[in-house]
Amino acid sequence: MGQSEPFRATALVVEDDLMQREMLCLLLEESGYQVIQCESAEAAERVLDKNAGALCLMLTDVQLAGRMNGVELAHVAKDRNPKLDVVVTSGRPLVQALPAGAKFWAKPWAPLDVLREAELAQLN
Repeated sequence: MGQSEPFRATALVVEDDLMQREMLCLLLEESGYQVIQCESAEAAERVLDKNAGALCLMLTDVQLAGRMNGVELAHVAKDRNPKLDVVVTSGRPLVQALPAGAKFWAKPWAPLDVLREAELAQLN
């Protein structure tokens, strides 16, 4: 008989800065997550269309490649999966309202913040 793989929580990372995206992905993978990464909100929206219910966590920057920003993406994500743990980050003050339950992290965030959030999202 084949062995089944243990369940791995899935996270969506949306960041147009390659270095930051890779750092987030590495931290989440080290926390046991399977990670889907996108550099634009439009690409992330396609992932949400197919997999929103399977995601535990989404981390997104406000400024992204494409027409939609990370706050708008956070609203789309919460509409598709109200239980999804959503974190929006930016190096600038937030000017748009986040959806209920979403969190805002000012940049620079600490790697420990990502690890803590990853742990909390897996518990929910």
